[in-house]
Amino acid sequence: MTGDRGFDAVPLIRGQTWEEMTVGLIFRTGARTITESDFIAFITLCGFNEPLFWDARHAESAGYSGRLIPGALTYAIAEGLVIQTHVLHATGVAFMHMELDVQRPVVVGDTIEVVVEVIESRAASKLNRGVVKTQNTVLNQRGEGVLTYCPVRLIRGHSGE
Repeated sequence: MTGDRGFDAVPLIRGQTWEEMTVGLIFRTGARTITESDFIAFITLCGFNEPLFWDARHAESAGYSGRLIPGALTYAIAEGLVIQTHVLHATGVAFMHMELDVQRPVVVGDTIEVVVEVIESRAASKLNRGVVKTQNTVLNQRGEGVLTYCPVRLIRGHSGE
């Protein structure tokens, strides 16, 4: 770039402010298939050395078919899908709290996506920020709910504080 051209350009990606995250707003993320590589990397990195995950015969004896994905990995990939929508790009300030419910098993090869619904949105007590709670429903390729989590986040307001 020459001179000052472009330095005042508006960002192409901008997250929503808390005021834009109104109760009832619903959106869907992209989808992602969980691979064997994802599974091995996660359980190795995080120390999930439980036979339920490492030993397919053990998992089968517990009533599961396929390589069982830890709920923590399902959550992590789901949260990544939410982040990839850019809804929080440069507006997210803090992850404050979360409730999580695992509803059914996810196995290697399943494809997940997330439906996000804003269920609470209010001004925070300080600065120009708000507290936003969403209900994030993770669906598999059959449209079945596999995990639901409700994060509470601190989000910037219109002034950018």
